[in-house]
Amino acid sequence: MTKGLVIKSTGSWYTVKDDEGQLHLCKIKGKFRTKGIRTTNPISVGDMVYFDLVVNSTDKNEEPVGLIKKIEPRKNYIIRKSSNLSKQSQIIAANVDQAFLIVTISHPRTLTGFIDRFLVSAEAYRIPVRLVFNKLDIYNEEDYEILEDYLHIYEGAGYECFQVSAEKDFNIDKLRNKMAGKINVLSGHSGVGKSTIINKLEPGLDIKTAEISEVHQQGKHTTTFAEMHEMKNGGYIIDTPGVRGFGITDIDKKELSHYFPEIFQHSNECQFNNCSHQHEPRCAVKEAVENGDIAYTRYDSYISMMEDSDEKYR
Repeated sequence: MTKGLVIKSTGSWYTVKDDEGQLHLCKIKGKFRTKGIRTTNPISVGDMVYFDLVVNSTDKNEEPVGLIKKIEPRKNYIIRKSSNLSKQSQIIAANVDQAFLIVTISHPRTLTGFIDRFLVSAEAYRIPVRLVFNKLDIYNEEDYEILEDYLHIYEGAGYECFQVSAEKDFNIDKLRNKMAGKINVLSGHSGVGKSTIINKLEPGLDIKTAEISEVHQQGKHTTTFAEMHEMKNGGYIIDTPGVRGFGITDIDKKELSHYFPEIFQHSNECQFNNCSHQHEPRCAVKEAVENGDIAYTRYDSYISMMEDSDEKYR
């Protein structure tokens, strides 16, 4: 069997790059899909797989097709609850070094609840996340006030934040330096400018972009499948389709507070070791919220996730 890296996924077909840099069009061997895998995509971009090349035709000139027979264990992955009711979840990318969540204050607006769910999912698999606030060139005074609030919340929680304008090529070099030599996944709502940022990071890629709908203030899905792109600085960028919602899954409620760094830090001072930070007396987390040491929106997100239906959790 040949070993390779999955660099593109279109749902049923995968582009796999072998150790010699050759690209192969592959599909999953028949029973692989149903072998205890509870996601809509049993293989994702970033996976290391083993495949055999076969020719299904008598035509000697036809390119061989790879049959994926084995997948290496993943060191991590970004996962979200899928809208497909027949499956539990969708893997966005696997075996990544860091994630960049693209955020916009307007055109479209990224809500803190969405950000927090993404961060929790990444924290659960020990994937460092950076927040990238894009479209600074179009913000008005009110937008900048909201931006300052967001920066206060997330920098206060320990997350590194970047302020960029992809259109004006502002601070893109800082992103490029941070991504050097690493496997990076970019995610966010449709329309936040992921494709434009990638085009600025690597101009030769020429990834398709689209305008924002002025009626709904939402982006159009220009990226319809996940794909990994090689960077000149030795790193990789995984471009992913825009997502409107991010449901968390496969997380034990008892461990949820561990994935909010600032909540976990204050929880050591709670009266009870198993404090849920909801109704217990002498809860240091609730005191920190009241004192402004923990942002209320972060605590609200925590409570919202705790109260979600059990089917979203292990």
